[in-house]
Amino acid sequence: MPSSSTTIISKCTVRPDQKSRIKPLRLSVSDLPMLSCQYIQKGVLLTAPPFSITHFVSLLRQSLSVALSHFPALAGRFSTDSDGHISILCNDTGVDFIHAKATFLSVNSLLSPIDVPDSFKEFFAFDRTISYTGHVRPLAAVQVTELADGVFVGCTVNHAVTDGTSFWHFFNTFAEITKGAKKISKVPDFSRDTVFDSPAVLKFPAGGPAVTFSGAVPLRERIFHFSREAILRMKFRANKGILKSNYYKSVNNEIIGKQSNDSWKTVNGEITSLFETLLKTNANRTDEISSFQSLCAQLWRSVTRARKLASGKTTTFRMAVNCRHRLEPRLSPYYFGNLIQSIPTVASVGELLSHDLGWGAERLHKNVVAHDNETVRRGVADWESNPRLFPLGNFDGASITMGSSPRFPMYDNDFGWGRPLAVRSGRANKFDGKISAFPGREGNGSVDLEVVLAPETMAGLENDLEFMEYVS
Repeated sequence: MPSSSTTIISKCTVRPDQKSRIKPLRLSVSDLPMLSCQYIQKGVLLTAPPFSITHFVSLLRQSLSVALSHFPALAGRFSTDSDGHISILCNDTGVDFIHAKATFLSVNSLLSPIDVPDSFKEFFAFDRTISYTGHVRPLAAVQVTELADGVFVGCTVNHAVTDGTSFWHFFNTFAEITKGAKKISKVPDFSRDTVFDSPAVLKFPAGGPAVTFSGAVPLRERIFHFSREAILRMKFRANKGILKSNYYKSVNNEIIGKQSNDSWKTVNGEITSLFETLLKTNANRTDEISSFQSLCAQLWRSVTRARKLASGKTTTFRMAVNCRHRLEPRLSPYYFGNLIQSIPTVASVGELLSHDLGWGAERLHKNVVAHDNETVRRGVADWESNPRLFPLGNFDGASITMGSSPRFPMYDNDFGWGRPLAVRSGRANKFDGKISAFPGREGNGSVDLEVVLAPETMAGLENDLEFMEYVS
């Protein structure tokens, strides 16, 4: 692949097309810990627009202005008052809009390599920028990069302003307006009257916090694709004990015997269909391990094995969960801001690897199910008693952090001529063991995992037969 760099053609400030009427928004218990994280960087790869790039750039700029009038928080800046409370001033200061060119790159050259090319890191603004700098820098930026036969639209947003749910809500709305919508389909909720709104103050050193992980270590980044069928097989394997105990009498003993056999490559269409029937019959049970929990458990096992850790060492799988629907009463799904908490699940390396997939999956499942209204509120109270930044990183060499979600509507970002070809991210918040989950492009329950690992661990994962058996 050519080594030429992406060239910036133009850069300007885009402001909302209507004046904001929203009062300052105080950062919540879930926003504040993110001030030491880097800006979120996610974008979509598209085929070339059916009109000139000049027209597309102009259209994006106009649509962004309209979108910001619906999301005025993104066009503001942080302000810290005399008591130490940090708020977003919705003062219409604006966001950065960048037009760049990398016409030496083709869509295929970006998607064909095994590892994600570094070129994607040049398609985003605010590289290595910590969220605390939102006091003096824009809270968001959009960069559109021309390619030889396509375009990449990269969106960068301050992580103390949005979580993944809010990020994709904005990005989807931006695309919707660009496509021609006169009225947006999902109106953001800027209310702050929640348990997450707190008078607690998070104190910072002079100049603000530092990022909590090293950005200088060698890493490999790869996208692993899992089809719906592969994930169903993982889910069945994780739930096998539950399904057998509940539904053994409803199917032929010979079929169950085949299901119990882990030689999945011999599974025929009839048995695969029966897997789906059993899993659907078992749906909505609180004891059922989900597809995503099953996938996470497999990743946890295989990465831990690839790291060749001592059996007595503790390994942690950390998942971010959306709290909007966990609180009672529920908050709006369109609440704009961070409303997430982190769930750590721990096990010794020996325990995790000596048991079957269901053992680790069940632990992940139980922790997620237990994270209810009371747990969320206890987490808020715990943070208020000891305000602290979120320690992003892999400090013991045995941790995995799962971010993003295959439920986010990433491929809904249709700017007027079809769904994206792919979703990719920038350099932000990446370290050994950082995983991001995306929906697969074909939908239907498929999943892409963006896996970032130390080179030797990635090599081990690629040689892990239990893991690679499920990879398309």
